[in-house]
Amino acid sequence: MAEFAWPWVIVLLPLPWLLRRWLRPVAPGQALHLPQPGVRLASVAGKRASGLTPWLLALAWLCLLAAAARPQWVGPPQAQQRSGRALMLAVDLSGSMRTGDMQLAGQQVNRFAAVEAIAGDFIARRNGDEMGLILFGSQAFLVTPLTYDLSAVRAQLQGAAVGLAGTETAIGDAIAVAVKRLSALPEQARVLVLLTDGVNNAGSIAPRDAARAAKAAGVRIYTIGIGATRLRIPGFFGSQLVNPSADLDADMLTDIATQTGGRFFRATDSSELAAAYRAIDALEPMPQHGPALRPRHELFRWPLLAAIALALLVVLPQRFSRGPERSA
Repeated sequence: MAEFAWPWVIVLLPLPWLLRRWLRPVAPGQALHLPQPGVRLASVAGKRASGLTPWLLALAWLCLLAAAARPQWVGPPQAQQRSGRALMLAVDLSGSMRTGDMQLAGQQVNRFAAVEAIAGDFIARRNGDEMGLILFGSQAFLVTPLTYDLSAVRAQLQGAAVGLAGTETAIGDAIAVAVKRLSALPEQARVLVLLTDGVNNAGSIAPRDAARAAKAAGVRIYTIGIGATRLRIPGFFGSQLVNPSADLDADMLTDIATQTGGRFFRATDSSELAAAYRAIDALEPMPQHGPALRPRHELFRWPLLAAIALALLVVLPQRFSRGPERSA
C-alpha cells in the first residue's frame, strides 16, 4: 500500500494564498501600452491560456507538496535476516597446526587446511549472525571485527597462514581479546568458538582467568581440540606410531567450556571436526522468525516530475506568445 512518510507537509497548502494576500501588488506604470498589430493573434492566445494558469499553478503546487511529503510504497512484512547474535571465531595458527594428520576429501592435509575448509562452511551457514575472527599463536590478533559481511570473515580465514601470529599458543590472550569485543554488545547473545591443537604456553593471561572474565561478561565459549591420536611417521628403524596430540590440554579446554556454559568437542579427524561445528549450529540455532520489517520504496520522483511538467505548461506558452520586440 502507499502512504506518506511526512504527511504534516499538508500544512503548507495555503502558503501561496497567504503570500498573495500579504505581499503588495506592484504599482501600475504610467506608460500607455498600446497593442501591436503584429502580435494580436499571440495576445488572444495568451488571454485564453491565462484562464488555465491559476489551475495549472495550483495543481503544480499540490504535486510539489505530494513530493515533499515523501510518498512511499510499503511492501508486505518480511522476516528480519539478522539474528542479533555476536559470534567470534578464534583459530590457532601455532606451528603445530602444520601437522599433517587430517584427511580431507580422501587426501592427507594439515590441521589448518581442514579447519580452513570446514570452518569456512560453518561461517557461510551463519547468515544473520554478526561474526568476527581472531587468529592467535604467540600473540592474539583481531583480524576481522564483528560484521555481518560473512564473506569478509571467510576470506580472512582463507588468507591466513600457519605461523603468522607466532609458533606458540596464547589461548588466554585469544579469549581475552574476544571477551573485550563481545562485552561491548550488551543486548546481543555473545558466543566464542575457540579452536586449538595444543596447550597454553604463551601470552600474559592464563586461560582459566580469561574464562572467568568471559563468564562474568556472559560469553559462552565452545572449545574444539583438533588433532589425531595416532600418526605413523617414518623413522631410522622403520615407521613408528606416535600420538601427535600429546600436548593437547583437553582438561583445560573442557573446564573453560563448562565454566562459561559452552561445550568441549574433540576432533581427531575431519568428520569429527565437521560434526563439532554442526553441533554448535544446533546449540546456537538461528531464530526462525525475527522481527518483521516492511520494505519501503520512495515514490517522490513522480509527483515531482508532474510539478515540473505543469510549471513548463505555464511558462512556455507565455514565452512563445510574446511578439518580437520592435526597435524605437
